[in-house]
Amino acid sequence: MTVRSPGTSKQDRAVAVFGAAGHTGRFVVAELLRRGIVPIAVARDVAKLAEFADRGIEVRGASIDDPDSLDRAFKGAAAIINCAGPFLDTADAVASAALRAGIHYLDVTAEQPSAQAIYDKFDKAARDAGVLVIPAMGFYGGFADLLVTTAMGDWEFADEIRVGIALDSWHPTQGTRITGEKNTARRMIVANGELTPVVQPAAEMDWDFPEPFARQKVVELPFSEIVVIARHTRSSELRTYLNRTALSDVRDPATPPPKPADEKGRSAQIFLVEATVRKGEQIRRIAAEGRDIYAFSAPLICEAVQRILDGRARGSGAQAPGAIFDARDYLNALASHHLSFVVAEG
Repeated sequence: MTVRSPGTSKQDRAVAVFGAAGHTGRFVVAELLRRGIVPIAVARDVAKLAEFADRGIEVRGASIDDPDSLDRAFKGAAAIINCAGPFLDTADAVASAALRAGIHYLDVTAEQPSAQAIYDKFDKAARDAGVLVIPAMGFYGGFADLLVTTAMGDWEFADEIRVGIALDSWHPTQGTRITGEKNTARRMIVANGELTPVVQPAAEMDWDFPEPFARQKVVELPFSEIVVIARHTRSSELRTYLNRTALSDVRDPATPPPKPADEKGRSAQIFLVEATVRKGEQIRRIAAEGRDIYAFSAPLICEAVQRILDGRARGSGAQAPGAIFDARDYLNALASHHLSFVVAEG
């Protein structure tokens, strides 16, 4: 069954944002508006949505503990974007509500167990309903999958895939702090073609990133991109590394939350993600640079929503973005405002 394409009325292009009052949620609402998509701002505490209501944006209250409230909050939407972490707490309830309504579900989880649980539980129901369920469509998760898919090109298999993430700083939000405290599951990588727990203590090495980062100390630290990439890409080895600078920041309880540094509310943080795929002696690389991992997740996930609403998504079910979108075209669309990237083969 192919994905159900909504009509073109205003209601058909309404998208509910669960967790709209949060840091990432606010960026998502703004990005939907910029794209001409009608947002419905949803949160547990409606009072926190007052600024949206003052701007004429519809606001609704809902709680994951009250399925009826979720059904009312998502009524009339064509899709749901879940920005409320920890996703181990929220994703099941919100995705279930989406399936009850027969509409698309997306979230921005970096939590491996949450993304895997969504794939396992909702794939058949989403296929039967002709809708898409896309977990981890954020900086950690879907972004690396699009990069890897682009680098893979016509390859159906890679001997090794490595993702290196470099941040010049990481000022975590309160949501990131709470998620980090609750997400105690063993992190997974792909080794010998199978998902397996990462070895502890985590491996460390040097990674020669492109400028402006150059050589960085990195630590093996997989996020949700592992299960997303493994969902549709065949490889013997799949690993993710984060630079020591970012890891030190996020592990320091004294590191403050992000502060706005421009008119869009983005922080000054710079990121660079490099993916390498190897088959035999051939190596393909892609490196992408941008600003503010939280703010960047908004155009990243809203591009997915827009492509779904416009009928530019393949298939249905619980999917990784690289399996349903033209990955290179997707990155090109982001490159016009939010990203720069370079693909190379050596």
